[in-house]
Amino acid sequence: EITPETIAGELYTGGIPDPDLIIRTGGEQRLSNFLLWQCAYAEFEFPTVLWPDFTVADYDEALAAFGGRERRFGKRLS
Repeated sequence: EITPETIAGELYTGGIPDPDLIIRTGGEQRLSNFLLWQCAYAEFEFPTVLWPDFTVADYDEALAAFGGRERRFGKRLS
């Protein structure tokens, strides 16, 4: 039987929790096939700063934005 759990277990990230936040630097707003299955319920940040210039302050800003979001995990609000 094929289930979401069996598929997830066969991925190279099997056994690792799915990401809650994906930060894509450089302002690019696409995944480019990065963790397509695993990021189904992830939140995204798209800072315009390029990766070599990404600082701890940029990271803290992304985490603050993430912390202020209401996560629904695919559920609608009533």
